[in-house]
Amino acid sequence: MMSIYPIMLNLENKHCVVVGGGTVATRKIMSLLQAKANVTVVSPECSAEIKVWSKANQLYLKEKEFENGDVENAFLVIAATNSTKINKHVYEAVSSQQLINIVDQPELCNFIVPTVLNRGKLSIAISTSGGSPSLAQKIKHDLEKAYDHSYEQYIDFLDETRKEIIAKIDDSNLKYILLKHLLDPIYLDLTRQGKYSERRKYFEDYVRKEGYSL
Repeated sequence: MMSIYPIMLNLENKHCVVVGGGTVATRKIMSLLQAKANVTVVSPECSAEIKVWSKANQLYLKEKEFENGDVENAFLVIAATNSTKINKHVYEAVSSQQLINIVDQPELCNFIVPTVLNRGKLSIAISTSGGSPSLAQKIKHDLEKAYDHSYEQYIDFLDETRKEIIAKIDDSNLKYILLKHLLDPIYLDLTRQGKYSERRKYFEDYVRKEGYSL
């Protein structure tokens, strides 16, 4: 079994190559575009979505069969064709210094792409190490109920308030108390109710009770 080290990659402006143009490849490409990667797609046939992205200059499309030179200087490579032979060809073309993912062949990968739940700044990655992608999807579905879309605004509030505390509070003990206090469930409740001004007032009142003013 593959030993995995979980990591989040910054792919902004990184050269990433996806070989394949079907449904799976399209899904992988969408994730790379969301990560602001520079994406090149190699496939003689591709989905309508890929063509739209190409026309909008969101990616570079090579409508041809794969050749070794297509992965030259790529930071990350994904082989997502429906041909085991082509996917193996891609695997053999990359160097040991490149990140490579072969769809449905985890034994050939030096990284795997987890199932991810995104809520703004919150990203929850779920992996079964290739053992059961269906279970990973089920877990994601379960987490979607617990971590609803209100978490996007809630985490923005936590982020902004945390930065304010760090910038304005010198006392390390008080700083710790305030940062811990931000996890009081009332802040999530007020966020869900859309009561943002009340949420801010509750925080400021707590700061004053601690003998400080922002």
